[in-house]
Amino acid sequence: MNRPLAYGDKVLLLDNKQRRYLITLAEGAEFHTHAGLVPHAEFVGKPEGVVLKSTKGAAYTALRPTLEDFVLEMPRGAQVIYPKDLGPICMLADIGPGVRVLESGVGSGALSMTMLRYGAEIVGYEIREDFLNRARTNVRSFLGEEALDRYHLHLRDCYEGIDERDIDRVVLDLPEPWNVVPHAVHALRPGGILIAYTPSITQAAQTREVMANKAWSGTRTLEVLHRGWHIEGQAVRPDHRMVAHTGFLTHARLLPSD
Repeated sequence: MNRPLAYGDKVLLLDNKQRRYLITLAEGAEFHTHAGLVPHAEFVGKPEGVVLKSTKGAAYTALRPTLEDFVLEMPRGAQVIYPKDLGPICMLADIGPGVRVLESGVGSGALSMTMLRYGAEIVGYEIREDFLNRARTNVRSFLGEEALDRYHLHLRDCYEGIDERDIDRVVLDLPEPWNVVPHAVHALRPGGILIAYTPSITQAAQTREVMANKAWSGTRTLEVLHRGWHIEGQAVRPDHRMVAHTGFLTHARLLPSD
């Protein structure tokens, strides 16, 4: 997207301490902090990466947000799945163009946006209307209205069953995913993939217990740890802080029934 910034664009502002501010450029609006203000009009027509100063001399670099940026800064109701897990989920679930996904527990829409970005067609189940509306709004805000053509949300409880059949993937972010596993057996096509994100190992273990039968193949559970490195000249060391445990990913494929 090689074009100047324009009204309606989302812009990520970075100050000299790398603090992040997500704004949407609007006519007559101003960006305010304790370090002064910058009229939105000053960004319009400028190239991405421009550095502008506030009325108090604070410098801000303006960039279009990546999906990672938006997930971390977007409005949310539920706790989001973080980027370090979003990529592996899409890889383990083999998300791609045209793949039909049943997602339950859409929350604020971080995982939905990632799978839609990969080209998936999603049917989403959510029991809270406020979360459902927030997810739809976030998807529209970042991916545009056209993404909603592949995003069909329903206010319903996945524990009570899944209406869809011959689904390619079932992706769960729920407190008790083991209650959905029997429904997933009927919803998935043979060879389809189930993946469940759970914060605790006891949840993962209970899910695995329900899947310990001939219906599932290649069942495994893993977690992703994210450690940055400090590199400054010849001074190289791991960062003192890291994004360690966030959740466990349990993954398996459905076999044809006898």
